[in-house]
Amino acid sequence: MLSSAASPFLRHIERCRNATLPAGRLPLLHEGTSIGLVDPASLDWLADPACTGLLTVTDRAVTLPDGQNLRQVSNLLARQKRYVPFHEWFDVRSPDGTIIGQVDRALIPVFGVEASGVHMNGLVRKEAGLYLWVARRSPQKRLDPGKLDHLVAGGMSSGLTPDETLAKEAEEEAAIPAPLARQARHVSTLHYAMSRPEGLRRDRLYCYDLFLPQDFVPHINDGEVESFHLMPVEEVFRRVRETDEFKFNVNLVLLDLFLRLGMFDKQDSLVLADILHGRG
Repeated sequence: MLSSAASPFLRHIERCRNATLPAGRLPLLHEGTSIGLVDPASLDWLADPACTGLLTVTDRAVTLPDGQNLRQVSNLLARQKRYVPFHEWFDVRSPDGTIIGQVDRALIPVFGVEASGVHMNGLVRKEAGLYLWVARRSPQKRLDPGKLDHLVAGGMSSGLTPDETLAKEAEEEAAIPAPLARQARHVSTLHYAMSRPEGLRRDRLYCYDLFLPQDFVPHINDGEVESFHLMPVEEVFRRVRETDEFKFNVNLVLLDLFLRLGMFDKQDSLVLADILHGRG
């Protein structure tokens, strides 16, 4: 049982785990194994004669005979204007982690395949206490425009490891030099399945901490961020508890940070940690 002080944080976990699978979605099969869950609303796209040979669609499943067909399907559906592509390829993996093909990032929630990303807590120690660099997302972002975000966060593009993705995003989003970004430490990995307007998100988040020099100031580098703000971690804690200002999945990574910093009492910490990490 959570105390009244900690219970408001539970809504963020529940929001990100609002999908009870399969929830009417059809399995996407490759070599007899499910690698995704297809939105029924997209079945008419995939049953189009243009997809013949690339996919087999029945009322029970969508079968992918060759993982490399995913690129062809992505390009075909983009030409048909079925979706707005990101023009960014993400690896699609089997349950054992084998890469079987690539898909345009925008189709990940349509096919319900698992995607990976990195989130980094940019921390600064001062005499007054611990601070966190917070970004405000550009109002032009396709997803969650204007929301508060991590200093560095991004999806894991095809061919990159989590560490490589972190270094890439750190330079692109906040102009963090590679030698400094390499000091970031992987501290946690989080999972969730969430129904969103764009479809089903089955995300794996690699969470990092990086302690930055007091004189470091991030710079807007790629237009994905509107501004950066250095906040006391207690203020970030308050905003996560009392508001929905942060992008939906950022709240999970911040909750993991708060737990590691000992910002909850012992009983609340045990309960929240078990729920956050899927043990409760």
